Amino acid sequence: MTWYQVMPRHEEFTEDSLFNGRIHCKQHCCGYRFSLDAVLLGNFISCRPAEKILDLGCGNGIVALILAYRWQRCHIAGLEIQPDLVKLARENVVQNNWQEKIRIVQGDLRQIDKHISAGEFDWVVSNPPYRKTGTGRMNIETEQLVARHETLADVASVVKAAAWALKNKGRTAFIYPAVRGATVLYELKKQGLEPKKMQTVYSYPGSPATLLLIESVKGGGEELTILPPFYVYQAAGGEYSAEMAACYSP
Repeated sequence: MTWYQVMPRHEEFTEDSLFNGRIHCKQHCCGYRFSLDAVLLGNFISCRPAEKILDLGCGNGIVALILAYRWQRCHIAGLEIQPDLVKLARENVVQNNWQEKIRIVQGDLRQIDKHISAGEFDWVVSNPPYRKTGTGRMNIETEQLVARHETLADVASVVKAAAWALKNKGRTAFIYPAVRGATVLYELKKQGLEPKKMQTVYSYPGSPATLLLIESVKGGGEELTILPPFYVYQAAGGEYSAEMAACYSP
């Protein structure tokens, strides 16, 4: 018996939506559920028509759904290792009638050459597991554990997989905790993915930074633009900022 089969599977679902019901996303009640990170990442990139995008560790497919909605002429693939999430992501693709735009592949990104052709994509996006194994509060539910802790993949393996899948001059977009920002920047440069744009995300003005959004270019020159800070809320306990509200706007 493998370790992930030990944990019980709860099959209850919720039906959630974004963009005033224009995207529908089915989620496990007790498993992995998307958060604000996915919404920020899905709204961070800018694509040209007909570009190909790969989402590494796509979970239930939410980032792919957002990208398909925002960039309707692009083609998107999602790679996910957990069978239950692969099944759910495929159901979400069908539910939104995007079978011609999105394909979901089951596989291990550490063995990406078995699933994805080298240099196949214009963009690779990812919200990687962000906690080292044994740190922080460990999730007792397997889907959450794998999604949030580096049990099956760390940031180095995610970046390496991104470099494999990208065309020369292709771009990546990652969202990662600010406290581990040096780690992701190091791994990007190590794999020849030059950071080009970075935006720091804060809960509200005056709070410490929580997240980094980072865009890089495969084989790009050294030139980094720091974008204006992004505030999720107008103030502590307040309403969404105009920028955050725009991420949910149809």
